[in-house]
Amino acid sequence: MNSKSSNDEDAVLDALEAEAIWMIREAASAFQKPVILYSIGKDSTVLLRLAVKAFAPAPVPFPVLHIDTTWKFKEMIKFRDDTARTNNLDLVVHTNPDGRGGKITPFTHGADEYTRLMKTVALRAALDAGEYDVALGGARRDEERSRAKERMFSLREPGHAWDPSSQRPEFWHTVNSTLKPGQTMRAFPISNWTELDVWKYIRREKLEVVPLYFSKERPTIERNGQLIMIDDDRYPLEPGEEIVNRRIRFRTLGCYPLTAADTGEAASVDEIIEELSLSTTSERSGRLIDGKGASSMERKKHEGYF
Repeated sequence: MNSKSSNDEDAVLDALEAEAIWMIREAASAFQKPVILYSIGKDSTVLLRLAVKAFAPAPVPFPVLHIDTTWKFKEMIKFRDDTARTNNLDLVVHTNPDGRGGKITPFTHGADEYTRLMKTVALRAALDAGEYDVALGGARRDEERSRAKERMFSLREPGHAWDPSSQRPEFWHTVNSTLKPGQTMRAFPISNWTELDVWKYIRREKLEVVPLYFSKERPTIERNGQLIMIDDDRYPLEPGEEIVNRRIRFRTLGCYPLTAADTGEAASVDEIIEELSLSTTSERSGRLIDGKGASSMERKKHEGYF
C-alpha cells in the first residue's frame, strides 16, 4: 500500500471511528441503562474496541450481553471468555431456559423456529430482565436490505417490535432519545461501515479475532450445496454423509449448524482484505438463519431480533 492510499484509508477509518465513538458516548449520556450486544464476531470485536476507546482510561461503564444458544462454535465461546477477562468486561450471558439440555435445536425445530426461540425470544427476555433502555449492536447497513432501513438510533416499540415506518428522522448529530413507556432504543455505531472497513480497522488496530475467520483444514460435510463444519458430536449425519477435512474459513459466525463455510484461502487479515476487494458475494450468504426470501430478516426484526 503506497503512502497516499494509506493516508486516504486512515482518513476514512478516522471519520468512521469518530462517528461511532460519538454515538457510544451519546448513548451513555442520553439513556439510563445501556448495554452492548456481543455476538463475538468481527463486528462485535470492533464495537468493543470503540467502546473501550470511548471511555479510556476508565473501563466500559455498562454491561456486555451475549445471547448464548448453546450451539456456537467452541472457538467463539473461548474467544468470548478470553476477551471478557482481558478487557475486564461486565459480561452477561443469557440462554433461553427452555432450550437448555438440548430441548430446542436447529434439527428438532428447524432453523426459523430455533432462531426465534433461542435468539429473538432470548434477547427480548434478557433486555427486559436487565431493564436496558438502549442496546448497542454491531449491525451494519451494508449487510442486507432490511439492515439498510435502520436508523443509527432505531426506536423499538413495546415488546421490542421494529416498525421501519415509525423511525425518527436523523438530522446531523441531533438525537431524539425520548422514550415513551414500553419503548426502548437500539443503537448501531458502525452502521455506516462496510465489511471491508471493519477488516481494515482490525488491521490498523491490531485486533485479535476468532481464528475461524482464517483458512485452515477443518472437519466438514457437504449438505444442500453448503459446507458445514462439524464442531461436536451433536450434529446428526444423514445416510451417505462423510466428514471430510477441507480447507475453509468463515466470513460470518453464528451457530455452527446454521453457518456455511467459505472456501476462500485467506489465512491472514491482509489476505482477507485482498480477497474481499475482489468479492461480489454477500457475507450473509453463509447465514442459513436468514431464510429464504427478501423479507425473512425483516420479519425477524419486526419480532425483536437485533
